[in-house]
Amino acid sequence: MAGLINNLLILSLVFQNNCLGFRSPLSVFKRYKDATRSLSSECLGSDRPVISLGLSDFALDIRMPGVTPKQSDTYLCMSVSLPVDDEAYVVDFKPHASMDTVHHMLLFGCNEPSSTENYWDCDEGTCKDKSNILYAWARNAPPTRLPKGVGFRVGGETGGKFFVLQVHYGDISAFRDKHKDCSGVTLHLTHQKQPLIAGMYLMMSVSTVIPPGEKVVDADIACHYKRFPMHLFAYRVHTHRLGKVVSGYRVRNGQWTLIGRQSPQLPQAFYPVEHPVDVSYDDILAARCVFSGEGRTTETHIGGTANDEMCNFYIMYYMEAKHAVSYMTCTQNANPEMFRNIPQEANIPIPVKPDMLKMTHGHHEETKDTDKKSSLQLSKGEEEEILDQDFHIEEAVEWPGLDLNLGQVSGLALDHENNLVVFHRGDHVWDENSFDSKFVYQQRGLGPIEQNTIFVLNPSTAKLLHSTGKSLFYLPHGLSIDKNGNYWLTDVALHQVFKLGADSKEPLLTLGVALQPGSDKNHFCQPTDVAVDPITGSVYVSDGYCNSRIIQFSPNGLYIMQWGEETSLGRARPGQFNIPHSLALIPDFSQLCVADRENGRIQCFRLGTGEFVKEIKHKSFGRELFAVSYAPGGLLFAVNGMPYPGEAEPVQGFVMNFSTGEIIDTFIPLRKSFEMPHDVVASEDKTVFVGDVHARTVWKFASTEKLETVVEARLKNNPEPTDPLKKQEKQHLVRQASTGVSFVLITTLLIIPVVVLLAILVFIRWRKTTVYGADGEHKLDSNSSRVLGRLRGKGGGGLNLGNFFASHKGYSRKGFDRLSTEGSDQEKDEDDGTDSEEEYSAPPPPPAPSSS
Repeated sequence: MAGLINNLLILSLVFQNNCLGFRSPLSVFKRYKDATRSLSSECLGSDRPVISLGLSDFALDIRMPGVTPKQSDTYLCMSVSLPVDDEAYVVDFKPHASMDTVHHMLLFGCNEPSSTENYWDCDEGTCKDKSNILYAWARNAPPTRLPKGVGFRVGGETGGKFFVLQVHYGDISAFRDKHKDCSGVTLHLTHQKQPLIAGMYLMMSVSTVIPPGEKVVDADIACHYKRFPMHLFAYRVHTHRLGKVVSGYRVRNGQWTLIGRQSPQLPQAFYPVEHPVDVSYDDILAARCVFSGEGRTTETHIGGTANDEMCNFYIMYYMEAKHAVSYMTCTQNANPEMFRNIPQEANIPIPVKPDMLKMTHGHHEETKDTDKKSSLQLSKGEEEEILDQDFHIEEAVEWPGLDLNLGQVSGLALDHENNLVVFHRGDHVWDENSFDSKFVYQQRGLGPIEQNTIFVLNPSTAKLLHSTGKSLFYLPHGLSIDKNGNYWLTDVALHQVFKLGADSKEPLLTLGVALQPGSDKNHFCQPTDVAVDPITGSVYVSDGYCNSRIIQFSPNGLYIMQWGEETSLGRARPGQFNIPHSLALIPDFSQLCVADRENGRIQCFRLGTGEFVKEIKHKSFGRELFAVSYAPGGLLFAVNGMPYPGEAEPVQGFVMNFSTGEIIDTFIPLRKSFEMPHDVVASEDKTVFVGDVHARTVWKFASTEKLETVVEARLKNNPEPTDPLKKQEKQHLVRQASTGVSFVLITTLLIIPVVVLLAILVFIRWRKTTVYGADGEHKLDSNSSRVLGRLRGKGGGGLNLGNFFASHKGYSRKGFDRLSTEGSDQEKDEDDGTDSEEEYSAPPPPPAPSSS
């Protein structure tokens, strides 16, 4: 028996030592944190370069250590070692720089930086060994996110052990105040193995000369590709001030396929390759930069200063891991004759707005050599796509708007002060008794709504700032606000559209005939929404539940044109509607997008002509798409309807890339569930409000942008974190608690046999004491006595695993301390919140499309 107990005890101690070998994710950074660099106090986060983002992910902050360049065109470098020894993958980049101070930044990966100093002049070089460009930034470019499953491989046996940041300070007039610069980039890394490895292919001209006054100068680059297939997913162009357009192509069997084309005077981001392009063995990669020497009095050469030029075309690609090559370059023109056949688009400059050009070059960067005549107007149809960012929104749970005393919420808008304007129905309800078969309102005897139907709310606190709209409406529906702050509203009972001043009690303009449905130029039939062109003042009305058209009016209400027709049998064609329910005007691209509700899609048309541009439709929309809204910067927001019985698509919100139509994110409430989300509106900062006609409430959702929020909030010395950060920290604590639970559970299961044996021994001891008297106690095996003594602890008051394990050298109590009541409650709260969501429940099948 004693031998068995000893063996079990040894096994338990071995298990204990093995468990202690499992380190906290943060422990892998301990040696790195102990040697953190001492930087300027002006650099936020310089003392916290490594941030844990969970069990397998972390962020690495790479910043200039508070530098002040002494002369223009200074290139400064600094290095940061990878804080882990094993292989990791870079999956995200977030720049921290402004064109006011930085011309461009490059991030290299290598094994041996050129210097061990805090920072150094890049004339000394970047790396002593081979270096790979991982990232490039210039001209206020946005963050870059790699596709799912793709990452730059670093560390391990084949990846680089150091990152080297190179920052080019062009004009240093911004440093007259002697401030210290902390520009840099934050990397999001993961230990999760990525099946596809990213790389960079740089095409660069090294010998181009631009003669002074020359109107058009081409710089051509071309190389034969001699490796395993690669798949191109993003591109970036780079020149200095003389560049007009840069284009890149794959040439296969004489056919030119566009990779990407962009003006280098726009933000120099990595833009997505619009159509997938693969490159195979013996294909040709070709690029052309178009320059103009007008305004220059001397020749301009390729070089590193702001008054020199560059012609660079960067391509981000991915390859299968077993064939991956991380970096390739092309600096020659292998076949000059082939450029006679380059597509004509490569020779056409892309126009840029004057204000964009000014922002691009910076107010302090204008010199006597600057081409002052290069400012051109941006064509309305010019669309720009930014590589998908890590964008995510969640409910702002502290928003008190759920407690407002509202009627059925039908419309939302934001005024010029970013206040939320709510259009609701007070004590009136749209139900099956509201209209007859000819769409004539049947409850006129109730009179107009006696409550104020328009609420203006503080977007942060939901405090009521102003209210109006009493005794004007019968069944409110759509709401929008024009550039002058006027409200445009629709009433489906009155079959009218109203223009109302923010402070006026009487309409400034009324369209349609009260209580008379119709389909001619002077009548509407349950009009749903309004959009007003901020440039022309044209008014667009979606009409509606019983018409299938979009009508355009002049600013003073004169009929101009209309388009649209009822949906035919089979698949709905472009320009056909089945309840055009919501409008979103896209001024950046001169388009009007329509939530074609019962067709479950979004249709977009040219302003002024009604020409169909595109359809956005996803299976996850389900059968109904209720509302759509656009936020400057290229994001489209939408909400769908409840699923029909037997259908799986839940009611939820969607975030989409406007240019591609791709769904970037979906969102649902955390506190309650959507019942019938009826309208959605988004602000420039990507705050989103959703009005629910059945729940009679307004939800608020805020952007978290996970990496940015975690890193920015933690790097700043701010004791009051933002809501999204609180949630992330809460989730991290839950993960920690889960880890503790797993540890204790396994330990307990292995200890149970020991406890059972001890109980048997105690029973035998009691029996012997009963039979033999007190002297029987000494007949227990001495080894067993020692074991029992250790398990009892000093107090001898029973089994104390904490003290038992803590008695071993090197053991930390943290594994036990972390399993607190607070941690358990947090995990339970998370589960309870999830279980309480009922948005998947389906209503009974309606006999006809639901009203409201």
